[in-house]
Amino acid sequence: MKRHPNLFEAFSPIVVMLLLLAVGYGVYGFNPEPLLILASVYAGIIAFRLGFTWDEMMEGIQEKIKQAMPAILILISIGILIGTWMVSGTIPMMIYFGLKLIDPTFIVLISFVVAAIISIVTGTSWGSAGTVGVALMGIATGLGANLPATAGAIVAGAYFGDKLSPLSDTTNLAPVAAGSELYEHIRHMLWTTVPAAIICLVVYALVGFNLSAGDVSTPETMNVMLQTLAEMFDWSIWLLLPPAIILYGSIRKKPTLPTIILSSVIAAILGRFQGFTSVDIFASTVSGFDVSMVNRSGFNAGNVADEVTQLVNQGGMQSMTGVVLIAFSAFVFAGIITKAGLLEVIIENLMKLIKRTGDLVLSTVLSCITMALVTGNSYLSIIVPGEIFQDTYQKYNLHAKNLSRTLEDSGTVVVPLIPWSSAGVFMAGTLGVPTLSYAPWAILCYVGFIFAIILGYTGIGIAKSSEGESVEESAGESSDRGTV
Repeated sequence: MKRHPNLFEAFSPIVVMLLLLAVGYGVYGFNPEPLLILASVYAGIIAFRLGFTWDEMMEGIQEKIKQAMPAILILISIGILIGTWMVSGTIPMMIYFGLKLIDPTFIVLISFVVAAIISIVTGTSWGSAGTVGVALMGIATGLGANLPATAGAIVAGAYFGDKLSPLSDTTNLAPVAAGSELYEHIRHMLWTTVPAAIICLVVYALVGFNLSAGDVSTPETMNVMLQTLAEMFDWSIWLLLPPAIILYGSIRKKPTLPTIILSSVIAAILGRFQGFTSVDIFASTVSGFDVSMVNRSGFNAGNVADEVTQLVNQGGMQSMTGVVLIAFSAFVFAGIITKAGLLEVIIENLMKLIKRTGDLVLSTVLSCITMALVTGNSYLSIIVPGEIFQDTYQKYNLHAKNLSRTLEDSGTVVVPLIPWSSAGVFMAGTLGVPTLSYAPWAILCYVGFIFAIILGYTGIGIAKSSEGESVEESAGESSDRGTV
């Protein structure tokens, strides 16, 4: 005999999950996947007390995974795309000419722009900061520039690219959690990301007005990176064809997965013209590109600088397994609490506090930031709030891309500002500036969610799930006017 969960039964699995992640992952460094499974076990016990059988819980889990499977397939295909774009020389060419743009005169501003370009091209904020970010910090040191400002600009630029790159794991994960589509999610993020980026550009430019480069030259590390990339690949206009296919598919709203596969196939063909064997090309789709695959006269992969290998050794389906495993573990938890009606009780209580669109966006932002502070993990900061708020956005007649945008604005980019998070530790260690020192200068990482809240309360840039009906009409409110 099934019964309706009470408030304690509904909220206790969420509390248990947060405690497990805070202590297990945050304090002891345990992997998050088994901690999520333990939280799922507790949720299963609650569901059993409510009268649900194991088969019924499995149905809930399967339903969640079924809903997410198309997006997970896209996530895996992104690994293939990165691997083939590497082997074709497409990404290395973009990196090469991106580095050529560096002008030491305005080092803070240029740090933001270059880090953003490299991150968009590669889809990895860590890769951008760990390679060109290190070189940019070297230039800043030579100039006597403000190092916390430079480091903050690098972090902001790296996460700007991470947010908007179709190659990024979190950019693909947010639509999975929210139930939206990849390219519409990226386009919708422009509402908050572009204003935040403009503020960054203005502030960083003002910082640079009082700095003159003089005769400071690009450090040797940068020259070595440029020379090595030129030795590994031949540059050609044809290398822009794979990203052009992705851009065309985005503009014309073509199915995402076939577009990615087509771009990957073209990139693989271009890889043959770079001199790579079929074995290497297929290997790059699974395990990713590796400099040891380069077989050119006079080129010795063993002598390649670490900065270059960090930049180009990436991609492949295996690179996405960590994200997919966390997602599956979270969906097990979400499937049980949804099937048992726990999520419904949580949403009902949230709806009592939420009176308009701005309240909903603010609640989402606070939930993402809380999850980020507790877990220090960008994936969990996206998945868990996404599962909690997905139905609420639907009830308010809001398009799912509003949720996916808010998840990235307040989940992905906040994590590097947290000193105990893996991203915060990495950025501080790599750039040589403490997290709390560069955090105020990583403007995009906190201005984004401020814009998200503003848009929520003004209604600007808020998309409805159907034309003609406003959020206020569906929610019974008349004071919160907005546009699609």
